[in-house]
Amino acid sequence: MRGDGDTPLTGRRLYFVGIGGAGLSAYANIARAWGAEVRGWDVRETIFMETLAGVEIDVGGDPAPPAGYEVILSTAHAGRAEGRPRAELLAELVSLRRSIVVGGAHGKTTTTAMIAYVLRELERDPAWIVGGVVPQLGGNAGAGKGWLVVEGDESDRSIALLEPDVAVVTNVELDHHATFASTAELAVFFEEWLGRADASVRGWELAPVDLELAVAGEHNRMNAAAALAALELAEVAREDAAPVLARFEGVARRFELVGERGSVQVYDDYAHNPTEIAAALRTARKRVERRLIAVYQPHVYERTRQLARELGEALGLADVAIVTDVIGGRDDARPGVTGKLVLDNVPRGARRGWAPTLEDAALLARSWARPGDVVVTLGVGEPWRIARSVVDGLPG
Repeated sequence: MRGDGDTPLTGRRLYFVGIGGAGLSAYANIARAWGAEVRGWDVRETIFMETLAGVEIDVGGDPAPPAGYEVILSTAHAGRAEGRPRAELLAELVSLRRSIVVGGAHGKTTTTAMIAYVLRELERDPAWIVGGVVPQLGGNAGAGKGWLVVEGDESDRSIALLEPDVAVVTNVELDHHATFASTAELAVFFEEWLGRADASVRGWELAPVDLELAVAGEHNRMNAAAALAALELAEVAREDAAPVLARFEGVARRFELVGERGSVQVYDDYAHNPTEIAAALRTARKRVERRLIAVYQPHVYERTRQLARELGEALGLADVAIVTDVIGGRDDARPGVTGKLVLDNVPRGARRGWAPTLEDAALLARSWARPGDVVVTLGVGEPWRIARSVVDGLPG
């Protein structure tokens, strides 16, 4: 049953374990906007904590939920405390509003943000939960009275718990090998989910938009096509939505210019699988005067094991490829699985650099960068720290 109250969580006290993550920080923000008292914990400070001003956060040690608080657990910290999985809370939030949920292997964060941005600019007063910081929206969550626009997650199948009015899948590509055995299994999973919604969008059935967008890349033309299709199902006319969508400037860590110094441009991108890395590097190539330097931080051991060859080949689109060790956090370490597996598969035409830590990678990228080069840091974890360090350390 859809709720119409402005603050449907009033009286609830929620403690988020893993509050510094892309997803849980957004849940925490919308929960407090909808009336809940919010606190949380994370193992270290993250970029997403910048969106949580005023929230009391415990950093380091073990989670310590105060008495009387419901505990909401991030998937990455499921064993650290007793409580509800974050997916259950998200399903509850989706049930409280007319909703649009976006899933898919690539582009779901950007597509979700595009939809929310257009709805807000057209004064439809949306709420939104996005797995990234959207500068034009002022963060990664908002709490309007209209449509709720949500980024779903298939990595743990939790998107299946969400029952939206409009379901969107941008594309189908196997990215979570510990969850799905094959692309065919993933395709069936998504089709079953799409079939339960009142209306659905399949991004691969759409042609890229023919618009002059503020965000670069063919992949963003595909994201925009899915966003426009979803907006039409939400009763927003395409002729109204398209010119607004053209002004959308992107999500933080989606080919974000971190800085430029000494005629070296440094970008950061969330790309973490072969398709996304290739798209980011092709976009970067158009800005290169001299060389393209890619710095990649692998995130998941199983993905690294399964896709080492494809990841290395994608990084080979750069002139220089620097790879760190696997950050881990989502799955357990595996014997013999390190970032070197990826680096070993970078084609011999590219210069290759092994940099086990973020600090090593920043130092190596700075030492190799020359005027006219473009540096792109890539990955889920904290490669943005590498990007910032490179900018700060380059000669002016």
